[in-house]
This record gives sequence, C-alpha cells and structure tokens, in this order.
Amino acid sequence: MNIAIIGATGYGGAELLRFLRNHPHVRRCYLYSSSQEGIHLSESFAHVGEIDDAILKKIDVEQIADECEVVFFATPPGVSSTLAPAFIDQGAKVIDLSGDFRLKDGAVYEAWYKRQASSDHYLQQAVYGLTEWNKPNIRKARLLSNPGCYPTATLLGLAPIVKEQLIEEDSIIVDAKSGVSGAGRKASLNTHFSEVNENVKIYKVNSHQHIPEIEQMLQAWNERIQPITFSTHLIPMTRGIMATIYAKAKHPLSVDRLVDLYKTSYKDSMFVRIRKPGQFPSTKEVYGSNYCDIGVAYDERTGRITVVSVIDNLVKGAAGQAIQNLNVMMGWNEESGLTYMPIYP
Repeated sequence: MNIAIIGATGYGGAELLRFLRNHPHVRRCYLYSSSQEGIHLSESFAHVGEIDDAILKKIDVEQIADECEVVFFATPPGVSSTLAPAFIDQGAKVIDLSGDFRLKDGAVYEAWYKRQASSDHYLQQAVYGLTEWNKPNIRKARLLSNPGCYPTATLLGLAPIVKEQLIEEDSIIVDAKSGVSGAGRKASLNTHFSEVNENVKIYKVNSHQHIPEIEQMLQAWNERIQPITFSTHLIPMTRGIMATIYAKAKHPLSVDRLVDLYKTSYKDSMFVRIRKPGQFPSTKEVYGSNYCDIGVAYDERTGRITVVSVIDNLVKGAAGQAIQNLNVMMGWNEESGLTYMPIYP
C-alpha cells in the first residue's frame, strides 16, 4: 500500500521513513510538510542522501486520501486535531503520533495542553495504541492515537502489577529521564548544547502533559488507582528514556514472583524483554530499536517494588510503536518492518 507521512521533517517523521521504506507491505511513502513543501528531503535531512530523496509535497487532503490508504501524523500538538478528521471522513486510516486524540475528555486535554481539543466525536472514536495491551481494539481502529514516549515506558512497566492489583493504589511514583530528541527538532534555549551538556534538568514538575494520559490508562485497568507522582528530567544524550517506577506492595513479595509475573504477562509480546532477577536495562541496550526492556526488584525492608523500563523515545516511544500498530490494524505480522537489533555501542 501507499503511505502518507505528514510532518516528514521532524525526528518522528524521519524515523517513520527509515522503517517504512523497508517494510514488506509498503509500496511507497509520500512525504508532506507545511513548512518546507517543494524542497527535497535531503535539504532538511542530509543523511538520506539519494536513498530516498523525495520532494516534500503540499498537504492536500483529497489528493492524499485518494493516493494513500494510511496517513501518519508526526506533527506537533494541534495539527492532527484539525486535519485528521477530514482524512477519516475521506475513508483513510489515520495514525497520530501527537497527543491530540489520546485523552477522551476534551476539557482535560485543554487543561494540560493549553489548546483547543478536537471534536468529541473523534476523541471517542480514537483508539489508544498501547499495542501490547489493546490489540482487539487496535485491529478495528480507523483513528489510532499513538501513546507518548513517557507513557509507553511507564505503562508497560506498570501494567502487570496494576492489573494484578499488587500495589497500593495511591503509592505510584515515576522518576523518568529522556534524551534531548524527545523535545523535537525545533531549536530552543532548553535544548541548546551549552544548556544540556554536562547537565541534568528536571522540568514540568507536576505539570507534564503525559500525566493524565498515564492516569487514564491506569484507571482503566484498576479504577481505584489514585493520581501519580511523575517527574521528568532532561539528560545529555540524544535518544532514550528510562522510567524508574516505585510502588508499595500490598503484601510481601519475592523478586522471583515478580519476574515470573512480568514474563507471563509479556510472553506473547515480542518487543518487551524482561531481565532476570538482579539485572536491569540501560537505554543504550534498546537504542534505535522497537524494544522495551524491563527489570524489576522488591525491597523487603520497605515493601516497595521498583520497576526499571527503558525504550528508544523515537522508536518504541513514537515511530516504531506506530508501525507496530499499523501491522496490527492491517492484520499483518506484528514484527513486519521492525526486526532490527538495537545499535550498540
């Protein structure tokens, strides 16, 4: 099939192209940009060279819907909420990498994102694409809302112990760290080399827009879950997220039982890898790949569970998971186009 990528000059768009051009079921990717239309992709991303040096096209809804069966939005918040409904109405399937359709309550979206929400009709129609835990609905989706990078790492880390009701519902604390590419390609003071290098910054304390997204999913799994404490940090590396998660166990546990629970929960999930007791993942071990690696521990002194979950924010946290969802939506092998070993070192 033919695929459209709207927002092809951002990091997420570039990663979509990197994977999709080798996808066995994709004939061609058409690239669209509202800011750089008419130029060759190599003028924005020199690394593509002549490999796939397409001309960036103007966004024309009717033409795109006529040429392409699936449209990916790799755009900042506020773009897909305006454009995606027209594609849905034209019969195309939409996979949105922004946060515009993740929250079911438009008022909550407006409070956290500080912009107007999309129509409730489309918010309710959107399917949340946490692939490992929502496949039945993803298979039927016409509008797929891809999870955020922090929520992907956090929710995959929490799902087994939340769904099994092993933790006190008011005890979840998440300490998350991200590389600079998570802020996007647009230059800013906060991502300037001199500001980031040899530095660690906490940001959006108690106000990150991914908080309600995480809580919405947690409460769907266990309605008694209370608001979480969620802190985000910017660290001096390009890619990667590490979410270190703490929660109080309701009853004494063993680390072996926890590892068994996670292995059982993800036994059919080819992109989630569970470490042995006493072993914990690092961001470098998933670099450039669609894997989420998870390690777990239990502290007998405090009764707390610790979960360490790592992903590449641009792949499992964005483009890779979006393609994984495409595969599920179309009834293809879930691994199609994604079986790349992490880049190391």
